Order: sequence, then structure tokens, then C-alpha cells
Amino acid sequence: MAEDPAGQFVACPWGGYTVLQSTEAFKVKTIEVAPGHRLSYQRHRQRSERWIIVEGTGLVTLAGGTSKVTPGDSVEIAVGSLHRIANSGDVPLVFVEVQQGSYFGEDDIERIEDDYSRAQEIVK
Repeated sequence: MAEDPAGQFVACPWGGYTVLQSTEAFKVKTIEVAPGHRLSYQRHRQRSERWIIVEGTGLVTLAGGTSKVTPGDSVEIAVGSLHRIANSGDVPLVFVEVQQGSYFGEDDIERIEDDYSRAQEIVK
């Protein structure tokens, strides 16, 4: 799979993301979730993630529990943990995602549930 070019917005059915920096050790993105939308309920086999909420409000599902997030909150997602974020507000939900691990490709997503008929794409 081709790498997403740094600095370019990549549109997705739920909003989109921009890669800010990508190295062999980490990848940093800004992710925008449109009002009323949510990401897949998913996990990654080769990376952990940390989300820092910067705009909007959301609901995070992690390890079976759900919690509200607002600007300034952060979420730690371990390798293999099931997770999802939903925009619960009426403005875009924006967060910074820092990925760490051995592989950062978008094909390291195991979608368990998806609102856009993309479950299941297990790769690598």
C-alpha cells in the first residue's frame, strides 16, 4: 500500500486525516471526525496509539468501556486493544494521533464493526 503523503488531507467516509510526520519509529497524524460519525471498532497488531483531543467532543470505546473526551484529554491504546471514537458533538472532533510500533500502514487495521461496510479487512 502506498504511503499517504505528509501534509495532504486524506478523505474518509467519517471525515479524514493528515499525516504530519512519518519515521521508522513513529507516525503523527491529525484526525477529523465529522459530527454524527465514528471510526471502525478496530485493533492494530503492530502499533500502539495515543490520542490527544484538541477540538470537539467524543465518545471513546476502549476495552469494552465507553468514556467522554473533550479538548485536553488523552487516550492510550495498547497494541491489540479494541477501540473506536465517535463524534458526539455538532462540530468536527479533531485529535492528534501518535503511533508507535513496528509498522504504521493503514492495512494494519482489523475492523470488527464498521458503519461503512469495510469490515473485515485483516492484513499482515
